[in-house]
Amino acid sequence: MIRSFVGVIRGVVSLLLYFVNTLFWGTQIFLVAFLKFVVPLKGWRKFCNILLNGIANNWIAVNNFNQRCTARIRWDVEGLDGLNRNEWYLVLSNHQSWVDILVLQRIFHRKIPFLKFFLKKELIWVPILGLAWWALDFPFMKRYSQAFLEKHPHLKGRDLETTRKACEKFKTIPVSVMNFVEGTRFKETKHKRQQSPYKNLLRPKAGGMAFVFQAMGEQLHRIVDVTIAYPGGEKSFWEFLCGKVDEIKVSIRTYPLSRELLGDYFNDSEYRERFQAWVNELWEEKDRQIERMICSGTASANGQG
Repeated sequence: MIRSFVGVIRGVVSLLLYFVNTLFWGTQIFLVAFLKFVVPLKGWRKFCNILLNGIANNWIAVNNFNQRCTARIRWDVEGLDGLNRNEWYLVLSNHQSWVDILVLQRIFHRKIPFLKFFLKKELIWVPILGLAWWALDFPFMKRYSQAFLEKHPHLKGRDLETTRKACEKFKTIPVSVMNFVEGTRFKETKHKRQQSPYKNLLRPKAGGMAFVFQAMGEQLHRIVDVTIAYPGGEKSFWEFLCGKVDEIKVSIRTYPLSRELLGDYFNDSEYRERFQAWVNELWEEKDRQIERMICSGTASANGQG
């Protein structure tokens, strides 16, 4: 009972710190974004983008400090060597909960350029954060089902056009384009509904990566493949705040962006099959990697007990 009460207090304090930190830096982001908007000069807007990314990195730094003060987590991270803040990356990852975003921001903070996520259009209405993401040029995507597109064929390719416009903004200063390849968070119900062939993953959606490759493949330096595992079981954001996440394991692998991965995904069937085979092979290895990480974490916990 006492431990549970302490956890709730810890969660409330941590959440309050996140809120105050977001409000403080968010206000500065809105101010710079306004100045960027009212002065339509290319050099000035590039300067504002650099300033905006710097403010966002400060926001993440304080969030990381919050985690160190309010949570006791064993971090096991491998593969950070050789990364560079002055290069362009495509970062791929599995996705289990909102905690994944905090994990990625923490491990990559000031090691690679600021992470830019593709977000669902509805998230722009999230208080403070929605406008901050917009000001930071996070691309907001409107997803259409296949059935909807069959009824409204004129909307086909809209996602590609949105991605192209977003990636044009990414070409002026180094950026890390973040893609959760499954397209949504892993849930057992989704796993069963998809009849996913992977034990720990949903089916990958190759189209999202193909969008980025087609829009800015020539500019990307490397692919950063991230595998996140929670040996104690995936937790919600609130459970994370309350200190119920004991261990987080992250494996990072980098790959050069070979020319074989570039092509027209939507009009070249041969390239599309080759690209999908590459993604499936990547996902098979990621599934095995998660299994190894979970098992090693469990064995370590049992040994400590």
